[in-house]
Amino acid sequence: MSELPPMIHDLALMLVVAGIVTLVFKKLKQPLVLGYVVAGFLVSPHMPYTASVVDSENIHLWADIGVMFLLFSLGLDFSFKKILKMGASPIISTVSIIFCMSMLGILVGHLFGWSKMDCIFLGGMLAMSSTTIIYKAFDDLGLRQQQFAGLVMSVLILEDILAIVMMVMLSAIASGNNPDGGQMLGSLMKIGFFLVLWLVVGIFAIPIFLRSVRRLINAEVLLIVSLGLCCAMAVFSTKVGFSSAFGAFIMGSILAETIEAERIEKLVEPVKNLFGAIFFVSVGMLVDPKILVDYALPIFLLVMTILIGQSVFGSFAFMLGGESLKSAMRCGFSMAQIGEFSFIIASLGLSLGVIGDFLYPVVVAVSVITTFLTPYMIRLATPAYCILERRLPSRLIKAMNHLSMSHPNTKEQSKWKKLLTQMTANTVVYFILSSAVIVIMLTFFLPFMRRILPGWELHWYANAITGVLTIVLIAPFLRAMVMKKNHSEEWKALWAESNRNHLPLLFTVVVRIGVAVALVFFVCNYLSRFTPALMITIGLIVVVAVIFSRTTKHRSIRLERLFINNLRSRDIEAQVHGKKRPLYEGKLLDRDIHIAEFDIPSDSRWMGQTLKELNLGKRYGVHVSSILRGGRRLNIPDGDSIIFPGDRLQVIGSDDQLANFGSSLQAEVIGEDPELEKREMLLRQMIIGADSPFIGKTLEESGIRSKYSCMVVGLEEGKENLSSVSPKRRFEEGDIIWVVGEREALLSLLS
Repeated sequence: MSELPPMIHDLALMLVVAGIVTLVFKKLKQPLVLGYVVAGFLVSPHMPYTASVVDSENIHLWADIGVMFLLFSLGLDFSFKKILKMGASPIISTVSIIFCMSMLGILVGHLFGWSKMDCIFLGGMLAMSSTTIIYKAFDDLGLRQQQFAGLVMSVLILEDILAIVMMVMLSAIASGNNPDGGQMLGSLMKIGFFLVLWLVVGIFAIPIFLRSVRRLINAEVLLIVSLGLCCAMAVFSTKVGFSSAFGAFIMGSILAETIEAERIEKLVEPVKNLFGAIFFVSVGMLVDPKILVDYALPIFLLVMTILIGQSVFGSFAFMLGGESLKSAMRCGFSMAQIGEFSFIIASLGLSLGVIGDFLYPVVVAVSVITTFLTPYMIRLATPAYCILERRLPSRLIKAMNHLSMSHPNTKEQSKWKKLLTQMTANTVVYFILSSAVIVIMLTFFLPFMRRILPGWELHWYANAITGVLTIVLIAPFLRAMVMKKNHSEEWKALWAESNRNHLPLLFTVVVRIGVAVALVFFVCNYLSRFTPALMITIGLIVVVAVIFSRTTKHRSIRLERLFINNLRSRDIEAQVHGKKRPLYEGKLLDRDIHIAEFDIPSDSRWMGQTLKELNLGKRYGVHVSSILRGGRRLNIPDGDSIIFPGDRLQVIGSDDQLANFGSSLQAEVIGEDPELEKREMLLRQMIIGADSPFIGKTLEESGIRSKYSCMVVGLEEGKENLSSVSPKRRFEEGDIIWVVGEREALLSLLS
């Protein structure tokens, strides 16, 4: 019998140890991520008292897959539309936190005399709070429905996005010996180019593909298709110089805009959990106790840097974003830890060979300590605010609250600002799409045509065919670039407002025509030897023809409408099934009042009761605004509305009211049956004897159901099948009946 490969032995060891350790951590109510890290340490070569992993290279390969699927799942839970709707406040807070914590990390690294790359990567690691750990801590403390928790989660989503960008930037920095500002700007432009290209093309093409095969897709096929798209984008991402994790995240964010997003998320979760566990176990395998002892002082100072830095700079950043001092401190104190993205950034540094081997276990140790302290830091925020409130002058507190709460509404924009922003965004998007088409045609289609039409003379035909097809393909983009927003409400208002606006408005058209002509000029210049003046003239003629072409206009409008429908498909599905949150959610006047959603557990004691019987308003001070049941929404339910298991309640109240409501909802459950094994149902034959008390009685009079909790399922009369027992039939001596019930009940009945 052949032996199993070492990889299977290692996998078995890792998963068994991880299972045991995570059970212990679950019992201790600690994050499972820490359990995986501890399990990794136990199976590592640094732990001499337990069995160790043999082939660590294969484990790291699986860990890389784990990172890819982790970020793919993160992308599925992310929507770029959410960021756009957040406004500038979370963005201000996120950028401020990342900048301050990165600078702190770099400064601490320099104080210890570490290398330049160690300091830069350390700054990136300290800037990334853990979404998983904070979410788990909020859940355990019953704070997830409070308003400040929603603000923290918004910032964490943005941090995760910027972490992806940071990883790409750190890779670019690590690849260059001494990267300058030009290289950094080039890297950012490259990220932006491919980000826009992938999102626009993906949101246009993938929903169409999924819609066309929707009838053929079941859960298994959808899982394979989703993971296939994830891996394909990861491969493509590495081909253009990015990481596989970046590509996986982008594909996840594209699929997040489809109707199938929730199904995909549920299907991918077990795969993500498996490979994610392997990744975190591999993180623990790199923990070397000797390094931890040698670097005890840096670990302590880094922990203090995170705790104090996030508490101070995090609170200040949330105040800049428009929060009151108390809310800002609760947000800032909640983010005082590092987690999975710090591990990923450290893994990146190790794989590139630009950071020291000591830095990884140091960061893991810092993460473990700060994670254990996270619940205490969250609880410490309110007492710290009370102390600050007593020590600081009341005028200063009021001034800070007034400054933050009177933060300008970032959604109010002037007509010029709104118009120019929209025009710039459209021009950039259509320029990127046109550039991508041009690159594809000149890189792949042109050599193909030249192979079909060999010879110097026929090359002109190949060039001409390629050029014409390229112009035809980019024509809808060129027309949209020049004409879009020329008839918008802002344009009309500005044109009618003043004659002084006419020239600037016309100038915006001229600039966009110039960009379109430059694209045509590039194609002509690449494929021909005409003079520049002639090529510019050709470009102008082509652009004018494109603008006045009705066929191109219809193509452009049809493509744009299809893209918008794909982008809105998930919102449409949410509206149809009653899942979309109400529009008034962001317009509640009192800052302490907001809306939250609660799911009724399947074993809740509330099920079957009416809202009048539950009396939630008097007990908790909350208001149930809607009940979501299946695909239906019941708005403003009355007191006679019954609660069913699986209902989702939309509840309005303050942080404290919602916290009490959520705690009671989770506490008032039926719970597990301690005597579950005794509930087994058995089938027994029963003969009515001469001394039976049931003789002459009907089924109801016998009390078999009411007194003995058993049920008569049939009467045996010598036939092939049992006969049903009529309720009016009276039992006679010699009757043979079959009875179903629990063991104890049957014994009582038969005796």
